[in-house]
Amino acid sequence: MTFFDKIKLKFWHFIYGFFIPVQKFLLKYGIIHHQIQRQKYHIGWLAKGKTLEELKLHLHSNWGFGNHFVAWTDNGQVLSWRKLTDFQDQYHLRVFKDGEIRGHFEFTPEAHPIEHLEEKGEVEKKEDFLKFLGGFVVQKKYISHL
Repeated sequence: MTFFDKIKLKFWHFIYGFFIPVQKFLLKYGIIHHQIQRQKYHIGWLAKGKTLEELKLHLHSNWGFGNHFVAWTDNGQVLSWRKLTDFQDQYHLRVFKDGEIRGHFEFTPEAHPIEHLEEKGEVEKKEDFLKFLGGFVVQKKYISHL
C-alpha cells in the first residue's frame, strides 16, 4: 500500500462513522441521485432451503466477505457485502428479497472514489462468484421471500 493509499484509508476510517446519515440526507434533498433499479451482473438465485443467515455465515467464514455499508442500496436489496482483494479492488455481492443474487468486481470506493462512483472498471467475474457461493446459488429461478 502506498503512502497516499494509507492517507486515503485513514480518511475513510474517519468518515465511515457518519457516511450513511450524510448519504441519506443528500439523497433525500436531491443533492445527489441514485437509480434504485438493480445493477447488471446477475449471478443466480438463492437455492431452495438456504437462508440469508446461512449464506452470510458461509461467505464470511469461508471467503472473507463482510459488510459494504458505503454502497448504494438497490431496490429490494437485503444484503450488500464485499470481499476485498487488496486496497484497490473488491468483489461486491448483492442479494435481493426475492432471492436474486447479483455481483461484480470493481475498484474500492476508498482507493478510487470517483471511478467507483462512475462505475468505471466494473467486471462481471461470474465464475468467481459461483465458486464463492457454491451450493447457495442456482440458475433456475426460485423466488425466496427474504
